[in-house]
Amino acid sequence: MSEFKFSESSKGCVDATGFRISGVHCDVRNKADGRLDLALLMSDEPATVAGVFTRNRVAAAPVRLCRELLANGQSFRGFVANSGNANACTGENGMADAQLMQAAVATAAGCSPDEVFVCSTGRIGKRLPMERIVGGIAEAAVKLDDTAETGLSAADAILTSDTRRKVCTVKVETRAGTLTIAGMAKGAGMIEPNMATMLAFICTDAEVAQADLQVLLSESVQTTFNAVTVDGDESTNDTVLVFANGATGMKLAPGHPDWAAFKAALSAVCHDLAQKIVGDGEKITKVVEVCIDGAANDAEAELAARAIANSLLVKSSWYGNDPNWGRLMDALGYSGAKMEEETTSIHYAPVEGDPVPAFVRGAIHEDRLDDWKAIVAGERFRILVDLGQGSGSSRVWSTDLTEGYVNFNKSE
Repeated sequence: MSEFKFSESSKGCVDATGFRISGVHCDVRNKADGRLDLALLMSDEPATVAGVFTRNRVAAAPVRLCRELLANGQSFRGFVANSGNANACTGENGMADAQLMQAAVATAAGCSPDEVFVCSTGRIGKRLPMERIVGGIAEAAVKLDDTAETGLSAADAILTSDTRRKVCTVKVETRAGTLTIAGMAKGAGMIEPNMATMLAFICTDAEVAQADLQVLLSESVQTTFNAVTVDGDESTNDTVLVFANGATGMKLAPGHPDWAAFKAALSAVCHDLAQKIVGDGEKITKVVEVCIDGAANDAEAELAARAIANSLLVKSSWYGNDPNWGRLMDALGYSGAKMEEETTSIHYAPVEGDPVPAFVRGAIHEDRLDDWKAIVAGERFRILVDLGQGSGSSRVWSTDLTEGYVNFNKSE
């Protein structure tokens, strides 16, 4: 029987067989601070790739380039990613710079330019320092390896306002042996469902057809990366890429006995990385799981969940340890989801433990106020809402809103 388990320690993408990676400093931010800011990954063999990108109409040049590459449906060798500069709103020059990054990788790593994805994250509206980036790519190619040092250096190189690296590895025990799904991500601010100012790169040594891999990724993203929000802002550069190089010789497809385990493992990696993103939200003190059940349908449940998760009034009350369920009702009322006061129930719950009623179909449980306060004072808790309208459900992970977030983002 196939199964999967998380590795206690992860070195990121290169835990998967047949991938090499590196992270270097090339001073993208023009601060000469020695901060790692460019990551390069290469697969020893051509890999199939699936991708999901921002829905923001102002998509950065690297996003547009990645979409074009995926549309060709070919195999690929790797990616280059820089932090500190988003290469967004940079017009034709921005696309030319992204293509130059492709060409630089091709020269340094011995592949074709159209086998290389390009990703950027950071400040919007500035040209990339291409001379330094091209030099950084050359250095990164020399340092490519599959060690913990290079894996974690690459995970650090893609960070912007993050306070810690985000890596994850899962081992899948199949009938033919062990395969690996491993990844790294970045993201802390400008985080909203439909992707966010985040990058995520996931590698597996299984062989999976591109169409099948794309279906798995799209499904996994919907309930993981697309289910976290920090500030309600959707970025210009969101990208999730999954590389499958088949280095283990294990070929998976729908109907294979190990397909379900592989699907669950990929979703688990996405979930873990997404939780690390929301848990590292800019200057947050709490992570809150908003659970909507009993909606007319799933789409309306998501409307309700997002209304609560992105409400500035609600998020501010969480920061103040105030279980103000009236603000939740207000958000539900304008969410666009079908709801009635007489059918709606709200409970507060710790991450583990019994839910405590606050408002149940018109009845206020004021006698449990101290219990509400104790739950909301925690670093993680759940809000359980039943709209009493049907069987639709949704889950979104949100954060509180602090003065630290405002101060951090009032200038760069």
